[in-house]
Amino acid sequence: MRTVPVQRSSLRQQVADALREEMLTGRLPAGGRFTVKEIAELYEVSATPVREALVDLAAQGLLEVEHHRGFQVRRFTLAEYEEMVAARALVVQGVFRRARDGREEGVPPPVLSSVRRRAEAATRAASAGELDVLIGCDLRFWRELGTLIRNPPINDFLDRLRVQGWMFTVPLLRGQPDPAGLCWDQHLPLVDAIDSGDLPSARRIVGEYHSGSLELMRRLSGE
Repeated sequence: MRTVPVQRSSLRQQVADALREEMLTGRLPAGGRFTVKEIAELYEVSATPVREALVDLAAQGLLEVEHHRGFQVRRFTLAEYEEMVAARALVVQGVFRRARDGREEGVPPPVLSSVRRRAEAATRAASAGELDVLIGCDLRFWRELGTLIRNPPINDFLDRLRVQGWMFTVPLLRGQPDPAGLCWDQHLPLVDAIDSGDLPSARRIVGEYHSGSLELMRRLSGE
């Protein structure tokens, strides 16, 4: 891991964010072990915010607590990844159903320009195989897009599943000679469909996203 001192404000969140980035990029690999003391020394902060941050990450399913030994980065399996994608698909189907049946206040509002910029950046990164950039852009894209459903708990749940999903996929993608063009890059067509109120197309694009992700991960994992 890189030694990056954090600022003295919101230490708990900053430490959690820094460690999450290390895990998502693979610099802190699955199975990696560490203690509160080691992380506190790494980021040059006290043990209390580090302990709180690690407990938060464990609650998000990213770390496992080892009694009297510290923490270990969770190692996700293909079966768990398949469950993540299935859960995402079920929730999204419910969101589309509510919009279709009129229980939401009409079609989701026009997508903000910032969401479109995220989509453009994610598409470029996917095409170029720039995984570190893609992960950040993709997560921010879905988080911002998720605000349109006006249900923060659902958006938080989906965000957590996507973070866990990236933790599974990153090692497999980094093991490829050239990851350019491997990852899903239909962010802009999805934005266009939602912005125009074309829910059938949006539902189709998201469905292809889920099925394509499963197919790719099964192929890269050799199963």
